[in-house]
This record gives sequence, C-alpha cells and structure tokens, in this order.
Amino acid sequence: MTPEPVVPQAPPTTRLALTHRPRRLRRTEAIRSLVRETRLSADALVLPLFVCEGRGVRREVASMPGVFNLSVDEAVKETAAANADGVRSVILFGLPASKDESGSSAWDSDAPVQSAIRAIRREVPGALVFTDVCLCEYTSHGHCGLLDGETILNDPTVNNLVRMALSHAVAGADFVAPSDMMDGRVGAIRRALDDAGFADTGIMSYAAKYCSAFYGPFRDAAGSAPSFGDRRSHQMDPANVDEALREVELDLAEGADIVMVKPAVPYLDVIAKVKERFGRPTAAYHVSGEYAMLKAAAANGWLDERRVMLETLTSIARAGADIIVTYYAREAARLL
Repeated sequence: MTPEPVVPQAPPTTRLALTHRPRRLRRTEAIRSLVRETRLSADALVLPLFVCEGRGVRREVASMPGVFNLSVDEAVKETAAANADGVRSVILFGLPASKDESGSSAWDSDAPVQSAIRAIRREVPGALVFTDVCLCEYTSHGHCGLLDGETILNDPTVNNLVRMALSHAVAGADFVAPSDMMDGRVGAIRRALDDAGFADTGIMSYAAKYCSAFYGPFRDAAGSAPSFGDRRSHQMDPANVDEALREVELDLAEGADIVMVKPAVPYLDVIAKVKERFGRPTAAYHVSGEYAMLKAAAANGWLDERRVMLETLTSIARAGADIIVTYYAREAARLL
C-alpha cells in the first residue's frame, strides 16, 4: 500500500518578544495622519496661468490636458475658482499678440499679464499674484534675451528684464519671478523696485533653473521654443549641484526673498541641499513635462492619477520645498 503523504503541520503560533512594533503607527488612516511627517497644504501650491489676448478665450494646450491659454477675463475666473479650492496663489505667463527681437511687449502696460494683474487685484482681492519675468515668451526668436548674432547679451537683457519687472510691480504684482538665468538680474531688479517705491514687491528667483528636456509642453503653451540652438549658455547643466548652491547664494545676496529649483522631481537632491544649506523659503516647479507624463500614463490606465499626483507633490515637499508651482494645484487642493 502507498503510504499516506505527510502533510507538514504549522508550528504553534508564537508571539515575538518585540519591544518596538512600527506597524502600530500604520494601523488606521487616523493614526497615519496623526504621525505623518510631511504634510501637503493647498496654501503651499501656486497655479501657473497662461494669459493671452482677447476675450472669452479658453484654449486647451494639446500636450497639457487640463491646461489652457486664457484671456484676461478667463484668467480671473480661473484665479477665483482656484481660491475657492484653497489655492491662494497664481503665477502669470504672458502670450503677447506680437513679438519682436527685443521682446518689447513684455513691459507694455496693456499687455495680457499687466492687464490680468489689475483685473485679479480688482475682482479676486485675496489672491497672491506672482509674475514670470523672462523675455522668451516675447521675443521673435524665442530666446531669453537680446542677441548679438547667436550670442545672448547678459547686461542689455537685464535692462529689459528690469523694465518688465517694474511694469508688473506698477500693475500690482505681489512677487516678480525672474526665470531667465541672466547674471545679476536679481540685484538689478531689487534696486529698481526699491528706487521706484516698490520695496514691498517681493522677488521669487528661479535661482537654480536647469537646461532640462522637461520644458517641451510649456514651450508649446507659451510659443517660446527657441528658433535656433538651445539655452545651455545660461540655464544650468543637469549634472551640477555645487553650482546650484552658488547660484542660490548669489541670488539671496542680491535680494531674492524666495529661491526656486526647476524642474522638481529630477532635482529633489538639489531642493534638499538648498533648503539644508540656506534655510530660506524654497520653491520648486513641477514643470510641464513632469505633469504631461503623469497625464499620459493616467490616460493609458497605467497609473492611478490621484495617488501618483499626491505622491509626487509629497516627495517635492519632503525634499524641502515650502512652495510648489504645479499645474495640478487645483486638483491637489480639492483632494487635500
């Protein structure tokens, strides 16, 4: 006869003699929330808005689902809706009707950004308004400054950035945000603001802006792709960290109130080092390419968009960012 198979018996249950059981603090959502180390807040989010000419314009950006080119009236509506969601801050990017080699429409008092600042101030008084200060959206060649052949001229460009920043301050911006990466522009803007009576207008400097491949969808939205070459002569080499710390130190010395690292997720180590070294208000820009990747993966059913969005934004905050500029601001705020 074939013997019956021997079935292994489970050993008697024994209770481990553990002093520490970390899982006790993970048992329920209430406990997890109580001991959570990094807390996202809608107050820390800044919503980018692309402001264009016209009225009643709400044109979706093909590479950025859920993001629109907005006329001033629509930008006001979007700002009010963001405020209702808990997002108090917006940053405005301009889409001018015409461009030239010097980007002269950037300091036109009736241009979309300046008009939007005044309208938001009037109709959404609780909003905090940041404005992007760079010429790439305004120049016919798409570069961030004035050219001599194919060379970007630093000091003449700074002069025009100062004019642009002043026009934003006159319109009522709370913060101007130079994103051009020209040398000395923070100090020049600070002096000009102070001399013109705008000592309370703050500067959020794109202090460590990398020459990244993640900006493509933004350039679609803003029509700011360079007509030749790239931006390696002024934006930072993605391989460098020490250089980012030097850039931040310079901008703080020149009067920056907030410093930014851009992009965010590929540069979490830089955000962490900036915050650790300087301990000053630190922003990070979750840029268009990062947003578009998550949107595309979610559209294909590969990721749970809500979970991956919050996980991504939490990672940016965990790295040390006090402020997160993100196209997900409203969606995140509604979940938070």
